[in-house]
Amino acid sequence: MALVRWNPFSELERIQREVNRLFDDTALRRLTSEGDEPIASAWVPPVDIAEDKDNITITVDLPGLDRDDVHVAIEDNRLTISGERKFEKKSEDREWSRVERAYGAFTRTFSLPNVVDTDRVEAKMDRGVLTIVLPKREEAKPKQIEVKVA
Repeated sequence: MALVRWNPFSELERIQREVNRLFDDTALRRLTSEGDEPIASAWVPPVDIAEDKDNITITVDLPGLDRDDVHVAIEDNRLTISGERKFEKKSEDREWSRVERAYGAFTRTFSLPNVVDTDRVEAKMDRGVLTIVLPKREEAKPKQIEVKVA
């Protein structure tokens, strides 16, 4: 019989993830009582962060946004990504019966580790996906030390 390490908090963590998902998916995407526009959104675009020996890469899903709708800034070792997805007003020949996508302004802020070379940061937008590459300073990269025979 194999022994399995039990984490007493794993079930609570799973429940927390489910509650967060429910609020992200439904509660924040309701219509106003008049049905004209969505309630002011707490839109939080999803972000992936990956790291290798040379860079930290942040990928943000921003469907429907163009390059000009997004702003990226670094100040005081903090990266701020902001923008807005505007709600398409109803026209005379069309009336909304359901609106599930989130609209409105968003801001995401991340503290940057000291290893980031803020002068070489690059950002690009491709098909609604923002990719920010944060290069590491040369002195922060791992170095291989040769062990010599005495």
